[in-house]
Amino acid sequence: MIAPDIAPKVLVVENDLDHARGLVSVLEQAGHSVTHSACGQPAVEELERDVYDLIILCTCAPGLQGLRVLSRARALQTQAQFLVLTDETDIGTAVEAMRLGAYDYLLKPVRPDVLLLRVSRAVHQGVLSREVAELKVRAGRSTRRKLLGSSAAIEQVFRLIERVAPTVTSVLVTGETGTGKELVARAVHDLSPRHSHPFVPVSCSALPENLVESELFGHVRGSFTGAVTNRRGLFEDAAGGTIFLDDVETLSPAMQASVLRAVEERTIQRVGARHDVPVNFRLIAASNADLPALVEQGLFREDLYYRLNVFPIHVPPLRHRPNDIPILAQHFVHHFAKDAGTPPLDISEATLDRLVRHPWPGNVRELRNVIERGFILSHGKSELVLHLADVPENRNGACLGPLVFEKWNLRQVEGEYIRAVLEETAGNRNQAARILGIDRRTLYRKIRELVV
Repeated sequence: MIAPDIAPKVLVVENDLDHARGLVSVLEQAGHSVTHSACGQPAVEELERDVYDLIILCTCAPGLQGLRVLSRARALQTQAQFLVLTDETDIGTAVEAMRLGAYDYLLKPVRPDVLLLRVSRAVHQGVLSREVAELKVRAGRSTRRKLLGSSAAIEQVFRLIERVAPTVTSVLVTGETGTGKELVARAVHDLSPRHSHPFVPVSCSALPENLVESELFGHVRGSFTGAVTNRRGLFEDAAGGTIFLDDVETLSPAMQASVLRAVEERTIQRVGARHDVPVNFRLIAASNADLPALVEQGLFREDLYYRLNVFPIHVPPLRHRPNDIPILAQHFVHHFAKDAGTPPLDISEATLDRLVRHPWPGNVRELRNVIERGFILSHGKSELVLHLADVPENRNGACLGPLVFEKWNLRQVEGEYIRAVLEETAGNRNQAARILGIDRRTLYRKIRELVV
């Protein structure tokens, strides 16, 4: 008997209700968590809604429809095992199901003991497959360090990457310009079972308006002026791997509809072609826009948004992770020194302090550019020299960014500021009171509250 807290989740896909009830009863008595679905679209919707360890597919409901479900299920449930139940008149379908990746098949009617034995073997095989996938993820975790930082905010991004990487779930990466959204997408791909297949980055905003469809989906010869040969699109280039659509909000309504169809059907149609082409891809999209607001304004398709936003990852702006700025600055200094074949430059405490205080509206990309300019201008020196014009003083209250991000309450903010002012004035309470704009009696009371 299987312990309830580790009961394998099983989906039974069968149109025959009596047969389905019998299978569900046998499996539940053995301790499995079982869900039943009819074949066709209901099964696909269930596969999109939940994650299963085992899927039992009855192909005679009918056979061709069952195979279509199997084909979709393999893309949606990469870590699940599949058992196919068929009858003697449909052996060909069972063989085709094995070719499509089913673990095993059984002929109906099947005895309960035989069913449970095959189910047990399939579940065990699934456990072994997941352990192998996890070992691969652990072996490749150094990949995540392309995203530098040790702050709580960036550590949360790392955890989300590692959680979603082994799946085929669509990911939506959000964040301001220059935060490193493509690095997040690459990390998800590199830690996934698809890492040996292509990672295809696409800047949707850079695609010419009249060529977007051809670039994404390809075209056939003669489909438009200049189409002198057949050509594969970027979705096909990503077959077996990952396609990354950056600036996805810039796609036109027509292209949004085409991308939605590709995501839902896992097929594309080349421009000028009559037939669909099946493509196995994982989609990661990114945007620096407020997509829910665009949905409300009718500028972005709601159904596409929910297809993309299955697993959101938000990359925080640099002003919300100031502790990471010295790490990034040192990294860029070493990077440019290595490229130039020169020793790395030192960065003074004063320079680091100035960098930490800057709001960085351009985020990591802006920081990289500032360090690169400073490196070039510091030629022949041992210390990095930054011109003050490159790093203006923070005039936008960006120092509050970390407090907002970590959700400090007013008492915490007030307490930390009072401590900072007392430290700055070397404990001179009269001077501190003047800076804080309060009288000494109020300051004494607040200090007592802080001590308590």
